[in-house]
Amino acid sequence: MLKVSNVTKYYDDFKAVDNLSFEVDKKEIFGLLGVNGAGKTTTFRMIMNLISPSKGEITFNGKKIDYNVTDKIGFLTEERSLLTKMTVKEQILYYGALKSLDKDTILKRLGKLLKRFEIEEYKERKINTLSKGNQQKVQFISAIINEPELLILDEPFSGLDPINIELFKSVILELKEKGTSIIFSSHRMDHVELFCEKLVILVKGKSVLEGYLKDIKNDYKIKKVIIEGDVKLSELKKIKGVISAIKTASYFEVSIEDESYYKNVFEYLKTKDNITRFSLEQPSLEEIFVSKVGEAYGK
Repeated sequence: MLKVSNVTKYYDDFKAVDNLSFEVDKKEIFGLLGVNGAGKTTTFRMIMNLISPSKGEITFNGKKIDYNVTDKIGFLTEERSLLTKMTVKEQILYYGALKSLDKDTILKRLGKLLKRFEIEEYKERKINTLSKGNQQKVQFISAIINEPELLILDEPFSGLDPINIELFKSVILELKEKGTSIIFSSHRMDHVELFCEKLVILVKGKSVLEGYLKDIKNDYKIKKVIIEGDVKLSELKKIKGVISAIKTASYFEVSIEDESYYKNVFEYLKTKDNITRFSLEQPSLEEIFVSKVGEAYGK
């Protein structure tokens, strides 16, 4: 288990991370979210022991993180860190050696991973001859060649088409089932919702929201009503408890102050014909994220 306890990080007078605490259990996918500059990268670097906290402590399986522990951690960075004049094989041999693996072990694992990521034919190709998507596959392989117990994924789907996003999703879930603890960071909230059971949202280095995703959604007061049928937008907006109403290409989306106002919308719809859909839905993580970040910035 990864445990981040009351961690603060200063760069001179600038506080990049402010009293942050969270835990990531075995076989758990944890979301670490925030806008650019929120403190995510600094947190990742402290977990990897690349920099030290100014205050607080980070442990993995009860041990302070040092070079012996980082051999059990994989890190896929948002920025590509590949040595582009190397071949795929040379690149993975290099990264594997950094994780204290012997050559035979690296090559055996590499063969399986190249097949899993459907790029076996690129083993002897130089990185700079590969597409962005295939470079991302190589970077992912470099992050898991050591079969990590803890894996940090920062924007893992960058440069991928929908088919390869599905491939990456399946690999991530396989790693989870095998026991890997995963920290997942992305600006795509729909991707976060697919994977993460727990999460933290950072603003200016400080947690503004944390907990289990299902609890966060249940506790968020503003709900959505989805309607398909013959209704008028102007009338929906006049219903008591309605915050906003919009018309999309195929349905109406109505935001209400809380679940208790659902019945007001229902009473209005009872007077209408041809209503083919009427459902109360949880807010998306993206809506909650925008709301909480906006509150933190005073917007």
